[in-house]
Amino acid sequence: MRFTIERLRTLVLVAGALLIAALVGFLALGHWRNRFNLKEIPQRLGADIQREANGFTYTQSHGGHTLFKIHASRVVQLKLGGRAQLHDVQIELYGEDGTTVDRISGGEFDWDDKAKKATAAGPVEITIMRPGVAPAVAHGVHAQPPAAKSKSTPLGSAASTAASGQIDVKTSGLTFDEQTGIATTAARVEFSVAQGDGSSLGATFDSDKGELILDRDVQLNVRHGKEPVVLRAQHGEFQRDELTCDLIGAAAGYRNGQASAGQAHILFRQDGSAQRLEARDGFSLTGTTGARVAAPSGSLDFNERNQPTRGDMEGGVTMESSSPGRTTSGSAPTAQLAFTSRGELRHAHLERGVILHSEQQGTAHLVRDWRSPVADIEFRSAAHGQLQMASVRGTGGVTITGQAQRPGGSVLPSRMSADQVTGEFGAHQELKRIVGVGHASLEQTTAAGAHQVTSGDRLEAMLAPAGAAPSKGKSSQSDAAQQIQSATVDGNVLLTQQQPAKPGETPPPAMTANAGHAVYEGAGEWLHLTGNPRVDDGGLQLTADKLDVSQSSGDAFARGNVKATWLNANIAKVGSSGPDSIAQGRIGLGGQGPAHVVAAEARLHQATGEATFRGQARLWQQANSISAPEIVLDRARQTLVARGAASQPVNLVLLSGGEQSRKRTAGKQPKAAGPSVLQVWAGDVKYSGAERRAILHAGAAGSVTAETASATTSSNEAEIVLLPPGNHAAPDGGSAQVDRLTARGRVVITSEGRRGTGEQLVYSSETGDYVLTGTAAAPPRMTDPVHGSVTGEALIFNSRDDSVSIEGHGQKTQTQTVAPK
Repeated sequence: MRFTIERLRTLVLVAGALLIAALVGFLALGHWRNRFNLKEIPQRLGADIQREANGFTYTQSHGGHTLFKIHASRVVQLKLGGRAQLHDVQIELYGEDGTTVDRISGGEFDWDDKAKKATAAGPVEITIMRPGVAPAVAHGVHAQPPAAKSKSTPLGSAASTAASGQIDVKTSGLTFDEQTGIATTAARVEFSVAQGDGSSLGATFDSDKGELILDRDVQLNVRHGKEPVVLRAQHGEFQRDELTCDLIGAAAGYRNGQASAGQAHILFRQDGSAQRLEARDGFSLTGTTGARVAAPSGSLDFNERNQPTRGDMEGGVTMESSSPGRTTSGSAPTAQLAFTSRGELRHAHLERGVILHSEQQGTAHLVRDWRSPVADIEFRSAAHGQLQMASVRGTGGVTITGQAQRPGGSVLPSRMSADQVTGEFGAHQELKRIVGVGHASLEQTTAAGAHQVTSGDRLEAMLAPAGAAPSKGKSSQSDAAQQIQSATVDGNVLLTQQQPAKPGETPPPAMTANAGHAVYEGAGEWLHLTGNPRVDDGGLQLTADKLDVSQSSGDAFARGNVKATWLNANIAKVGSSGPDSIAQGRIGLGGQGPAHVVAAEARLHQATGEATFRGQARLWQQANSISAPEIVLDRARQTLVARGAASQPVNLVLLSGGEQSRKRTAGKQPKAAGPSVLQVWAGDVKYSGAERRAILHAGAAGSVTAETASATTSSNEAEIVLLPPGNHAAPDGGSAQVDRLTARGRVVITSEGRRGTGEQLVYSSETGDYVLTGTAAAPPRMTDPVHGSVTGEALIFNSRDDSVSIEGHGQKTQTQTVAPK
């Protein structure tokens, strides 16, 4: 919004100059009426008139001061009707203190003694010395002050300033009524001052009431500095005693715009400076660029230098502004204006419901609306005497709504609200910074269709400058000229993001994030959370020292002391919809409760529901656990993948079925069978929650090693199948237990000093048996330090009674006994 207060000040100043000029001119006629009666001239010709070669001069004084002088080339007393004519008249009027001198001159004046009226038969010229400008210099007197003080005395300064201070008035058909004290003319009245000239059609002055009326078509052309100014009014009235001026249909225009008022009431001080302007029936300021501020009524207060100090606009203030590609409008019931000591507008206070609306057409069509109960606008000086909005501050609850739409694209809405909002404007009046304090909230929809809500105690956003281009290869969520470059949110930060549903699929769970501090980067649409951050995507709760959340994709990265809880909520199947699209499988390690994870860092992939944990990662669910350098959970596929390294293999700990301990002590029986633990080390592990099956490979670890209470096995790979939770005879019935372990490839089993080798080993937790098999070329073999070695088609180790069975199925078995040394 660009406009200048000079239009207001010019309206008042030129109106004052015009009216004071006319007032003093007609006041001269008032002096004429009060101090001189034309009918007395013939009676005084012999006593008081000094005859001169060119006519006569009549002087009247009082208390040693000259009041007025009348000079005429001749006076003709007419015999009929008591009329007299004065030719080549010049009247000089002096103030009672002798400090002012004005002159009225005309070719001919007619005096009607019966009607008590004096009428100028032709043109009349009035030369006025404005009050306070030039002291009087008596006719024929030349200032000759002492040399040392010639320029400092009042009489000496008058000679040098009289010409610049005078006002010339020209009119014709002037009639003065002695009985009423009213002087009128219907002719054109012309004014001339040092700064310019003016005119009106018709004028009336009542010397008794001190009332001056300029009938119509009032105009004054002056210069304010180097700028031409034109004041026009339909009608003007001036009250001398009250020092007030009333204008109807007033408008002041100059190079940078125009100010207008349906009715203007101006109050002047005794020194002629404007004190107050009151406007009604429409009060507006309009700039050449299209900026306009208007209200039904308003007022301005001025200092002694005619500079505005404060103002009020009431009845519904409206603001309009336009520039290439941008339009701005606003409204408020009231506005209060404040000015600098130089009379420049610096502050506007709007109340009782403020609305600001802007539209911008660029790479996208951007619409923004501001609503607040109260708004304070700060202005700054710009080029060519214009003003620009520097900032706007709303209180009492501010809401900013917006819409952005690219050609052929969908409408992307946004909404910001806070108890208090401050916006700062750039050089082109674009919004460059927004700060919201108290219940601050930012709601928007991205180009990808994700709905985002960010809230906190304080929100600060920096917007891209006009003309900035969006990041290469990225679709911006709003017009490039208004794109958020960065944002900071402090205190009780809450982020909610809902990704749109893919065609034919159920919408994914909404992601929420909490933190004490958040920083947003517009270039990559990343939100960095610190201060005990926490993320919940509907199935996984994640905390860390720092969380980075992508608002474009919904991905999240966690660093430092990562802790996560997998809640095992119902999971949508990939590529399906409807009632059957919800899978009832659980993710974790087969248990019923939540799965917990700790790691050094983690990543959540919102689109796939995949979570990756790295750096001393460990997951546990009830009694089962797994640790590895990297653990990947896939919610959609209900899988867990753990990857190890040579220095840190994957460690899997699972609850197994009941086994009897082999350890005996003197005089004691073995412990009764009960749940035991299966511990496995491998290069990598892949677990499927839907199948309740884990596949283990040797990988970087070199082998898959499984250890139970009774035996230790190693192999190239292994497969573990779990029982459903509660689907076993364990007393607690809670944790999932191992149903079966199958080891394949270069199998080695050791138990109680025995060592068996083969190609496959199957362990059943229900029976407690280890069944070792081989190939026809390499049958399984068991070596016992007491009984020697034995082979067969299958060797069965029974963990409950510490026995070994050999199955041959009719084939030859071989036993080799080795005597102990």
